[in-house]
Amino acid sequence: MTRAQARARVHSLDPSADCQEIVALMGRYLYGWETTRALELALFRTYGSPSISALLDRTGEFAQRGQKRYDDTALIMAEIMEHGYNSERGRAALRRMNQMHGRFTIPNEDFLYVLSTFVLEPMRWSRWLSLHPWTLHERQAAFNFWLEVGRRMNIKDIPPTLDALERWSLEYEERHFVYADTNRRVADATVAIFMGWFPTALHPLLRPAVYALLDDRLREALGYPKQPVWLTGLLLKGARLRAWAGEQLPVPPYEYTAQRHRSYPQGYTVEQLGADRREGPA
Repeated sequence: MTRAQARARVHSLDPSADCQEIVALMGRYLYGWETTRALELALFRTYGSPSISALLDRTGEFAQRGQKRYDDTALIMAEIMEHGYNSERGRAALRRMNQMHGRFTIPNEDFLYVLSTFVLEPMRWSRWLSLHPWTLHERQAAFNFWLEVGRRMNIKDIPPTLDALERWSLEYEERHFVYADTNRRVADATVAIFMGWFPTALHPLLRPAVYALLDDRLREALGYPKQPVWLTGLLLKGARLRAWAGEQLPVPPYEYTAQRHRSYPQGYTVEQLGADRREGPA
């Protein structure tokens, strides 16, 4: 299937009844790379809230087993997005996630905020990471998809519309985003994961690059220094160039779950993902 065929198929489907197929097609043919990058940045948004970062810091997951923690989270979400929440693999991933989270007392609003980042961040970043920002049809399908995932996670009081969810998410940030040492420690541990993917010689450039992609409210909540405007502009222009180059090439199906992962070079089963009883939540 070509990118054009996938886009036509997406827009022939119903954004409510067919949201699982739409999300799978968007990830496989339209926005797979872009969505993965946006969800990496979405991790940092959750650290802006001390009530979320305190739990992550207490478990030591990012500091002690950062790459595995990252891979487990990414793979669980990819299983659900690529195969659908009604599939055998999607249901297994949801069970695994609920098992891990069930060992902790987590406020509903924190759960809901994390869910909102899965919905909103790929939409926001598509304006920079793709030549085709998500259409209203695609945004509505993604909202419907994550709404159902949230229900299966037993998250309560999910706003009933995309606009209402965005308003709620911004209000949560206004109430909760404030600097805390735990925010900074978990964010620093995540930056360290990212730096491990690149040669050591590039490490001095990576930290300011990450900081430059954070908005002021989040950056201040993490205690990171403000970066020059030109650096943010350069990074966003680079993302647009990558998007343009990608549009010129035939698109192979993008399946995150089929790639070789640092924590599971020989492959994995859903039951392997996440922490054991002595570790923290995924």
